Amino acid sequence: MRWTIARTDQIAVSCDTANGWTVVEVDGDVDVHTHATLRQAVIRLLGEGHRNFVLDLCFVPFLDSMGLGTIVAITKRIKAREGSLRITCPSARMARVFVHGGLSNAYEFYDSPQEATEQAPTVDGLAYWPGPIR
Repeated sequence: MRWTIARTDQIAVSCDTANGWTVVEVDGDVDVHTHATLRQAVIRLLGEGHRNFVLDLCFVPFLDSMGLGTIVAITKRIKAREGSLRITCPSARMARVFVHGGLSNAYEFYDSPQEATEQAPTVDGLAYWPGPIR
């Protein structure tokens, strides 16, 4: 059952669970105006005991460097809790943000939340983060 964890006029963050993963669906731009809403939503979920996340970006038309920085900050918090993070639906435009930020090899990318949650989380999900940055 999906529930809304944060909503503003510009962005909505909802979540669901599947196969040990907390799927965080973001709907709206992740930028200088909205990044804090996403960060606070994930911090809240971490506080509630969630550790293994799929960040679903399928409904995100735009991601800027502030949004990328927020994903990095979220990743650090998840890693500190020995959790995992997977990212879904990066458009070509969004993938360029990860490439230009030097983080395209640091994350596991999937085409859909269903694909990302097929395998249950492992204990070493972020063991090598930030990964081999090229």
